[in-house]
Amino acid sequence: MVKVIASSVRKGNVLEVDGKLYVVLTAQNFHPGKGTPVTQVDMRRIVDGVKVSERWRTTEQVERAFVEDKTFQFLYEDGEGFHFMNPESYDQVVVDAETVGDSKPYLQEGMSVILSIYEGLALAMELPRQMTFEIVETEPVVKGQTASSSYKPAMLSNGVRTMVPPHINAGTRVVILTEDNSYVERAKD
Repeated sequence: MVKVIASSVRKGNVLEVDGKLYVVLTAQNFHPGKGTPVTQVDMRRIVDGVKVSERWRTTEQVERAFVEDKTFQFLYEDGEGFHFMNPESYDQVVVDAETVGDSKPYLQEGMSVILSIYEGLALAMELPRQMTFEIVETEPVVKGQTASSSYKPAMLSNGVRTMVPPHINAGTRVVILTEDNSYVERAKD
């Protein structure tokens, strides 16, 4: 176990709280104008899948479990779960749908992800931070909309909804931040 400050906790980290292991689902740092900055963490207990919310001062120490983060390639999904392969040893790991969670639409055959492995079991999955997708559907530009502040809804080729600037049209490839499905920029390819 390694002690880390609460503000450094990220999605996918594995923490030990009261002798039990938890995988972090979301982690947000709040810095109110008055008072102590805090870190709000939503976690899932590994043993039974119970979801828990914790709030710590950002400087508080928390126990981070030692898990092995390895790069795996996504192969396919079937009734058993999601199949990944270690490109160095060719070992295969099956990950359940709950562990994959809301990352499922981003999985593409052959893509590399980082799996957190603890005692041979995949506890969490980390996607690449940014990915490129094509816009398949969006609303036409409304005259008079200012480009600086307004965004319009759009559907990506993987079925995820996002908000894009008015100048982006269907067929345009865009870079998306996988953490929160937000638009980053127009793809350069």
